[in-house]
Amino acid sequence: MLLFGPMEDHNQFDKYPKMDHDTKIVVIGGGHGLSTILRGLKRISENITAVVTVSDDGGSSGALRRDLGVLPPGDIRNCLAALSDDEEFLSQVLQYRFSSETSVGGHNLGNLLLTALANITGSFELGIQELTRILAIHGKVTPSTLEDVNLVADVEIENNGKKECIRVFGESNITEKNGTIRNLEIEPKNVIANPEAIKALLAADLIALGPGSLYTSVLPNLRVNGIAQALKASHGKIIYVCNVSTQPGETTNFTCYDHVKVIHNAIPDVKIDGVVCNNYHEAAESKNISWVKIEESILREYRVFQDDLIDKAYPWRHDSNKVAEALLKAYKELGSTEY
Repeated sequence: MLLFGPMEDHNQFDKYPKMDHDTKIVVIGGGHGLSTILRGLKRISENITAVVTVSDDGGSSGALRRDLGVLPPGDIRNCLAALSDDEEFLSQVLQYRFSSETSVGGHNLGNLLLTALANITGSFELGIQELTRILAIHGKVTPSTLEDVNLVADVEIENNGKKECIRVFGESNITEKNGTIRNLEIEPKNVIANPEAIKALLAADLIALGPGSLYTSVLPNLRVNGIAQALKASHGKIIYVCNVSTQPGETTNFTCYDHVKVIHNAIPDVKIDGVVCNNYHEAAESKNISWVKIEESILREYRVFQDDLIDKAYPWRHDSNKVAEALLKAYKELGSTEY
């Protein structure tokens, strides 16, 4: 039997700063980082679109992808839950995982719902829209592409004391190598961006890249044909939200500057208007955390907005409200000054 907590008190949202009603926000990414910032943004805006990567090949999402040929629904599901009014209740419903002893063992209800709606409506995009309507979600969630894609990375590893670069296929395999990612692509390379994602980017006033896993959540979206072009053509302010801590096998020893340079190299013709970084590194558990630090080089090249952004309960992650408010402040300051 599931026990649900009380519904959220929406009056509490009044204490958060508000974005202008017509301001359109687009957030690009995937994984835990994307749902984290969406959870905070819904308190300051109702005009949000999440553009989500669809390269996940592990767990329930990977199994449904292989067995039924659908796009991986996991990140989409998490974003829908994050944008809901009663997230605690809806997360428990959508995350409900069936027993391994059943024929649908290992799958959760949200993934199965999205898969069913995709089949009923005839497309994954329409399936998302239908579930958004059913659950009365405020905001939109859309894949960066509607085509089947996989990640391919060149990873430098140490083998018998010598460094060698190997080609690794599949998102779930890349970080397991615990090496240094030298390059990441998607296959096939000629996949076309989802028109809904392009439309959202072209209309956006504020575009946030991240937070989220640099190589496996944010970068795959930028590799889709049409996304970089839409970013360049958009009139919106583009802000990169840097991670709080590094990720083993993905961004080991990375600084804020290292993160931004990976993004810049992926979209060299796109101006990054600002970078939001965490500057609080005093958490009690800090001895077990590899912080992403701010250094002089990033301050010289980019407009940097820094603040305490950590979640006190999980200091290696962003606090939803802190990062959303930091993004809003950065956007407002960028809009009022020239750089």
